[in-house]
Amino acid sequence: MFDIPGVVILVAVIAAFGFLATRAWKLKRAYLKWPGVFISGLLTLIPTALLVLALIGFYKLNESYGNPIAVIQVAGTPEQIARGEKLANICVSCHTPDDVLPLSGSNFAAKFDFPPLGTLYAPNLTPSGNIGSWTDGEVMRAIREGVHKNGRSLLIMPAGGFRNMSDDDVQALVAYLRSQPSTGEPTPENRFNVLGAIFMNLSDFRTAQQPAGSVTTSQAGTPEYGKYMVDIIGCRDCHGPELQGKVDSGQPGPPAGPNLTKIVPQWTEEQFMTFFNTGTMPDGRKVPILTLASGFSEPRMPWPMVRAATTDDELKAMYEYLHSLPVMDNPAR
Repeated sequence: MFDIPGVVILVAVIAAFGFLATRAWKLKRAYLKWPGVFISGLLTLIPTALLVLALIGFYKLNESYGNPIAVIQVAGTPEQIARGEKLANICVSCHTPDDVLPLSGSNFAAKFDFPPLGTLYAPNLTPSGNIGSWTDGEVMRAIREGVHKNGRSLLIMPAGGFRNMSDDDVQALVAYLRSQPSTGEPTPENRFNVLGAIFMNLSDFRTAQQPAGSVTTSQAGTPEYGKYMVDIIGCRDCHGPELQGKVDSGQPGPPAGPNLTKIVPQWTEEQFMTFFNTGTMPDGRKVPILTLASGFSEPRMPWPMVRAATTDDELKAMYEYLHSLPVMDNPAR
């Protein structure tokens, strides 16, 4: 991933203003020399700094990770496929154009109104898409560790939460991905431009994780199992690392969510279940709809996704976990 035309343009701009700076230095009249040196020198330094940032950004985008690949072939039993289909609902916002299975891919940057940083796609994960030639171990590594088949880091992939996914669940998800109907074509490659590479130094999109190893879950129906579901669904992305809420930074990314350590203890289990069944809060208000300039809209809190991805027992375990948390006052920034 490298923007040759963009880098060439920056180098040409640096050379042009550098040449003007040397010409200004040779002037005899001070009132022309020093302003000329200052202005042309500044106009040389700025694109030079941008070039350095861009090259660092491209290095990050192309960095390779040596995470080992499990040698495994998922059985693909009916039970695995059914469980995997449940879990696949966690992925619909990114990997579909309309938040509906199958996971046929989407133009992620256009869907979520990204700045003009290049092209960014969420790949087609059906059998006709991008993972048709991947081994099951490579798919598992991508899900839990955010590493592509080619060794590079995936971008904006919630591997920080998925790395907690158990061996049984990640195999079930792979089984479902293999069982989906073939839909669409392989997704085009992501290509960041110079601006995108520079932006990498401000907001790192890489999501590669340390090797996950073998992961098991707690007993179903316990608060510990509720924590497991909270982690793999990605609640912390919006609600902060301790679920204490987040302050809206104005940057691209998940919307800032409220403080769950204060809100959920005020709800009964019935109110919690009603919220995820209907999107209705205890005071009767509905979850606001977030509409982007692209025309894409979804509830600001994606309760339909959480409902589709969980059983009643799993939601109740999540309630027990959230109800057990100590109250925290300071939102994450």
